[in-house]
Formats: sequence, C-alpha cells, structure tokens
Amino acid sequence: MVKAEEQARKLAAFATLMLIGAAEALAQENRAQAGRRIVVSIPDRSLAVIESGRVVKVYPAAVGAAATPSPSGTYRVIQRVPNPTWYTKGRIVPPGKSNPLGTRWMGLSLKGYGIHGTNSPTSIGQNASHGCIRMYNRDVEELFELVAIGDPVDLYGERTAELESVFGVSGGQGQAGAAQPMRGGMAAGQ
Repeated sequence: MVKAEEQARKLAAFATLMLIGAAEALAQENRAQAGRRIVVSIPDRSLAVIESGRVVKVYPAAVGAAATPSPSGTYRVIQRVPNPTWYTKGRIVPPGKSNPLGTRWMGLSLKGYGIHGTNSPTSIGQNASHGCIRMYNRDVEELFELVAIGDPVDLYGERTAELESVFGVSGGQGQAGAAQPMRGGMAAGQ
C-alpha cells in the first residue's frame, strides 16, 4: 500500500511538472504578438522587426553562402536559447567566444535553420553562413528580447516593392530603421 501511494505521488508530481511545462510553452507562444514579425531580405543581407505594419528596427545580417543558401519562405520561431551550445559532426562547442552561434539562437520551424549571433563579426553583411541568418551578438541579444515563440519569420530571396518599403530602394543593408509605416503591407510567403 505504501509503495502504491509513493508511486501515485511520483505520478502526480510528474503530471504537475508536465502541466507547468505545457502552460509555460503556451504562455510564451501567446506572447507572440499578432502584429509582430521578422522580415529578412536575403539580397540586402538585412533583417527587420515589424510591429503592426511599422518598421521597428533594421539590423545587418549575414545570409547563406552560394553553396549553402538561406531558404526563402515563411517560418516561425520555435526555439529561443541564450548562450547556446553548437553541435556538429564529432564536435561540441560550448557557449563562449569560440561558439559559431554567438550568444543567442532562435530556431526556426525549418529544422536546422535559425537566427543567431556569431564568433565571426566580419561575416556580417556577407553571403557567408550555411543558410542561417547571422547577426552581431549585440544585435541578436536585442532581437532576442523582442521576439517570442510563434513569431513569424519571412525570408525573401528576391527584392520586391514591399521590401523596398522596409529596406529602401537601394537596400538598407545595416541601416538602423526608424519606426516607419509600411506601404501596402507584406503578404506572408511572398
């Protein structure tokens, strides 16, 4: 009888932990503001945060190299990891100055791709990554605080009129974006 009661208590504790974890994940997903999204212009090598149709901030970025291009499409932020560990074939790099992911990782709904910092700041503004979106560590730390699980991330492989309203006619590569209204809006996945 005592053993059954102990097992019931362990099961109840486990169920409570699972409910707490599910509630935390749901709360974090609900924090994703309906009007907030991240827009990445691969040709401009820039990333913008847009809230309610207004450009909040534009950051310079590195995108995929010719051999390993960044994908186009609409994805979601599904993971937020401060001080990530980098795992690659036969090698593990703990958090720190030599970590290629820098100080933050925001995983996308496309497995293996994300937005992250870097240990190679000279790569920013270049086509240099394995398909991920790299940012200066100070910028990715700021972005990390603005973004929630569930936020949409639109990656555009070609310039459009809508991108011009965000990044400028000649591309806003790395220019700080003042809050500006978007003309015409952007449809997800264009």
